[in-house]
Amino acid sequence: MNDNEAQAILERLLAGAKRAGADAADALIYHAVSSSVSWRLGKLEDVERAEGRDLGLRILFGKRQASVSTTEFSPDGLDELVERCAAMAKAAPEDPYCGLAPADRLAKPPFPDLDLGDFNEPDTTALKARAAACEEAALAIKGVVNSEGAGASYGEGSKWFATSTGFFGTSGGSRHSVSVSVVAKDAAGMERDYDYDSKTHYDDMRAPDAIGKRAGERAVERLSPRKLKSQSAPIIYSDRLSDSLIGSLAGAINGAAIARGVSFLKDKKGQAIFPKGMNVIDDPHMKRGSGSRPFDGEGVAAARLKIIDDGVLTDWLMNSAHARQLGLQSNGRATRGVGGAPGAGPTNFYLEAGAKTPAELMADAGKGLLVTDMFGPQVNPNTGDYSVGCSGFWFEGGAQAYPVSEITIAGNILEMYRSLIAANDLEFRGSINAPTLLVGAMTIAGD
Repeated sequence: MNDNEAQAILERLLAGAKRAGADAADALIYHAVSSSVSWRLGKLEDVERAEGRDLGLRILFGKRQASVSTTEFSPDGLDELVERCAAMAKAAPEDPYCGLAPADRLAKPPFPDLDLGDFNEPDTTALKARAAACEEAALAIKGVVNSEGAGASYGEGSKWFATSTGFFGTSGGSRHSVSVSVVAKDAAGMERDYDYDSKTHYDDMRAPDAIGKRAGERAVERLSPRKLKSQSAPIIYSDRLSDSLIGSLAGAINGAAIARGVSFLKDKKGQAIFPKGMNVIDDPHMKRGSGSRPFDGEGVAAARLKIIDDGVLTDWLMNSAHARQLGLQSNGRATRGVGGAPGAGPTNFYLEAGAKTPAELMADAGKGLLVTDMFGPQVNPNTGDYSVGCSGFWFEGGAQAYPVSEITIAGNILEMYRSLIAANDLEFRGSINAPTLLVGAMTIAGD
């Protein structure tokens, strides 16, 4: 589907909504392509490819709104969709905060070129070669005895969005991924670990054999884990897990949570919640960024935000409805799927890197726990109380001493934020990213 075809479909829907007497409407189309292979112990296990189109329509009568979605794109199907959505909207309860984004806040073309994909779909042979090379390198590591499987995938998508106020825009991107999980064994038992990479452009990814080699090394490093005694100690989150702490921040400053009063940060705006000198950025216009977009889910123009500025919380992540409820203005963080009203969320959300290497953080801490794997972190949204099952490595004298497993760490995430020290190894793997992080003393529940 090209831009002209998509625009014609969206305009038909919006014109139909106007004829039905609607005060406002918006509509969007998603077109997605995905392909993947699964590979295990030198053999192809599965090949998949999917392609689909989805359409969503939202109609508003005053402060009543309804949304419907479909995969039916025929003219008659589109007309029926409008009729059904209009009837639902007229019967819906009033929402005093609903409505389209203000017209003067909408993004205007030309939209920024964010280089969000190479759109170079690999064939099955290429995907098989990536997965096979990744697993082969992992199995070549001494001590690795089995594979839970490797995979290689590709996806691309396009989005077209239009409103009854005259906005029309298109966006899209692509993504390549390679991953593997393997099992290592020694006299004490077996341990598993994994590695992966995912980027908008294949040229930016690590080589499949490098991914596999690191997965194998990680699994072997975890062999013969010990138990820890319950105690309080410094915790270091490795850079493949540290994004979970920043993700909890993104969830706590979501406009929906703030408007409902169900966030441990609801009364913290304007206060220092991170150490002085720390910054958390949300940047929708980062080149090749996983969360980059030229406009938000309502068509609003967005800009780079310093959510944490020198340690101070400065803003929420809001769409237009959240902003109305909070007496503010949208900051262009609306999200939108084909079903339901707009939500809100981050774009490229990251904690800026610090000055020290991970090894220097470990040396500064002296002894403590390096967390390299976690199982279901829990954060109380109202209080910030935090706990997670994990495994990793005990370190002493500023160096890894031995692997540990079957432990739980707990604390309060606000206290954790106040004690953070960031390493210098920030890498952008997804839409939420952070470097290795040292957290002040937390409670370790062991033997």
